[in-house]
Amino acid sequence: MSDTTSRALTLLNLLQTHRHWTGPELAGRLGVTERTIRRDVDRLRELGYRVESVPGALGGYRLEGGTAVPPLLLTDAEAVAIAIGLRVAATQRLIDGPETTLSALAKVEQVLPARLRTQVNALASAVQPAGLGQGTAVSTEVLAELAMACRDRERVRFRYVSAAGTQTERRVEPHTLAPADRHWYLLCFDLDRDDWRTFRVDRLSEVFHTRLTFQRRDLSPEMVADFLQVARAWQRQPVETEVVMELPLDQVKEHFGHWAQGASEESADRTRWPVGGADFRETMYGMSWIPAGVGYRTDLAEPARSELREVLVRMLAALDAPAPEPARAKDRPVG
Repeated sequence: MSDTTSRALTLLNLLQTHRHWTGPELAGRLGVTERTIRRDVDRLRELGYRVESVPGALGGYRLEGGTAVPPLLLTDAEAVAIAIGLRVAATQRLIDGPETTLSALAKVEQVLPARLRTQVNALASAVQPAGLGQGTAVSTEVLAELAMACRDRERVRFRYVSAAGTQTERRVEPHTLAPADRHWYLLCFDLDRDDWRTFRVDRLSEVFHTRLTFQRRDLSPEMVADFLQVARAWQRQPVETEVVMELPLDQVKEHFGHWAQGASEESADRTRWPVGGADFRETMYGMSWIPAGVGYRTDLAEPARSELREVLVRMLAALDAPAPEPARAKDRPVG
């Protein structure tokens, strides 16, 4: 870096740390003449910094807001504070539009030296804003890593623990990070499953950057919203079961679309599909969407199994019984 550039950056740092500087003060700090200070101020103005100058004995220089945001120079302590603040804002959804927070977080995290990132990780884990966030804790470091991968279109690997406690290693192309209800979700293309998948970030760890970029696959905002809706519905339910239906996996995916997430091949012509709900009625509703004419079995446990059977027996009896007499029309008042 040339002496001129280095001096201009030092001048910028001084202007950012003090509201007002006189010409002699700046010249003394930098060990140059006031004429040199004026030339350096002109260079900063050319770069987009709005430096106000006031002539006279009480005059001097000060940095003002302009029409655009120029680069900022930050001390180590300031960079750490901003990174922690952005991590908290991201995990607590304090700012409308998560993309803005995550984009800013990725930019700051990218340029942090390793020693400062270690400090940020240690401090951020201890920051718990009072009265905010009732969801599962999310690793701010993992969130920052995924934000950078989404922005840079970089393939990543990570470990994931499912709701059932099964741990797997996934290779994905990250597409979107989004909050929904009380959780953060990563929407990505799973390279091993050759399909879109949605992962809860609080169950994700050990993000590894492959440095391999990819061509972003097109997803409309409506499709992203659909994937997130499915992910929200996939939270562990009070009544859960699995059905094995007499239908190949590819046909299940064609019929159910995004709702086929979690379906797996039982055999060449059978598919295992998890279903759940708040009670046996919601579970029954889920099973009712299995295509007409397709046989299936279920492992629905007691007492939901007996409750569902009792309801179905009465329902079938009602359908087999003679239809009730039509309701009589009420006598109309004579006018």
